[in-house]
Parts: sequence; C-alpha cells; structure tokens
Amino acid sequence: MALKLAVLFLTPLLAGLLIYLVPGRSSGNFKLLLVFAGAYLFSITVTHVLPELYLEFGQVNAIGLFVLAGFFLQQLLEYFSAGIEHGHIHAHSHNQAAHHGHHHKPVAAIVLLLALCVHAFLEGAMLAQPVTMSPVYDPHAILLGIALHRAPAAFALMAVLTHQIQRKTAVLYLLIFSLAAPAGLLLSSYFVETQVLTDSGLMYLYALVCGNFLHISTTIVFESSPDHHFNFRKLAVAVVGALAAVASGYLL
Repeated sequence: MALKLAVLFLTPLLAGLLIYLVPGRSSGNFKLLLVFAGAYLFSITVTHVLPELYLEFGQVNAIGLFVLAGFFLQQLLEYFSAGIEHGHIHAHSHNQAAHHGHHHKPVAAIVLLLALCVHAFLEGAMLAQPVTMSPVYDPHAILLGIALHRAPAAFALMAVLTHQIQRKTAVLYLLIFSLAAPAGLLLSSYFVETQVLTDSGLMYLYALVCGNFLHISTTIVFESSPDHHFNFRKLAVAVVGALAAVASGYLL
C-alpha cells in the first residue's frame, strides 16, 4: 500500500514541477514518451486486465457494459479537461492552434482540475486489492502503467496552468491533482475492508476504469500521428511499449 501511495503521489507531483526546470520542452521526445505510455496502457488493459476480469467474473455482459460506460465517461471528462489526461498541451496562440488543427475553447483552471481529479481518483481506486479475492491483475504492472501516463499528464497540466494562473496557485492545483489518485486508493480500500464495496462492485469498478484506459490509450496513439502519416520511430516506440506491458505481467 505504501509503495502504491508513494508512486501515485510523487510521480505527478515531480513531473509537474519539471515545467519550471524544463520550460522549453522537446516536442519530439515528449510525444515519444506519450506514445510509449499509451501503448503500454493499451496493451496492459487488453492482454492482462480485461482477460483476467472476464475469467474471474462470470457476468460477461455486465463487464462489457461497464467498459463501454467507462469509455464514454472518459469522453465526457475530456470535454472539461481538454485532453490533458493524455498529455495534450494546447497551444495558446491562434496561429499555433490553427497550425495544429485544434480549435479548443479555453478551459477554466478549476474545471480542468476537477475533471482531472475525477479521472485520477478512479485510477487510484482501481488499485484496491481485497485479500479475500484472487488478484484480477498484477497491481505492480498496472501501477507502472498509471505512473507512465500520469507523469506527462501532470506536466501538460502545469504547462497549461502556468499560462492561466499564478505560480503558487498552479503548484497548489498540482498538489491537489497529485493527491487525487492516492485518495481514490485509500477510499476504495476502506470501502472494500468495510464491505461497503463488494467483490462484484469492485469488478464493475475495474471494468469502468478499463474503459477509461482504452479511451486514453487509443487517443494517445491516434493523436501522435497527425493526418495518419506513417512514422517509424513512433511505431517502434509503440511496439516497445506494448511488449513492455506484456512482459510486465510476467516479471513484476
């Protein structure tokens, strides 16, 4: 539990603070990191979490419905978060926005934070593992996937916030965002221990977050190749990320 809490809290916090140390980020390297994280998250979901979820829980149709609900829930959250969950840093000038083909309305910082916290809370809640039930997936493997995706998300969040609000307020928002996933883990673990959240309820929660993961990971991969241009480097990084996820199920 302590390891999970430390990783969930420190990963976004430290990654977000990097914006002040590396203000002139390398766009190419940043996108490659996103591709790796997206491919890892997608692979860990379809090769480990979902198959084991279907094997453990007999109500196959119900799982599918919750995965679908999670997918569209993430679509709704991204309406308010402007896609920062997958590291999307929107341009702040009209010329840049036109160049990248994005035409987003500015999102209020507090709305952005709330949407991201809901997503992070659900991610943390997914890591609850009751001792009375056989593990549905390797928690360390999925923890790594969450960390890989939360780091660029926190960096992107700070990149946006530094253009909207003062530094002290931006750091406070980052701290709140960093606490959201640990809060989800602690609360869901408490509900499991007190049997407020049953094994079946936990399975539905896993399925819901799987839908979130599928939306985020596929969006990352699709957005990494504008106009669907072939890029061998990004393809290679995506393959490595997917293979790393497959291997993590056996090594972690």
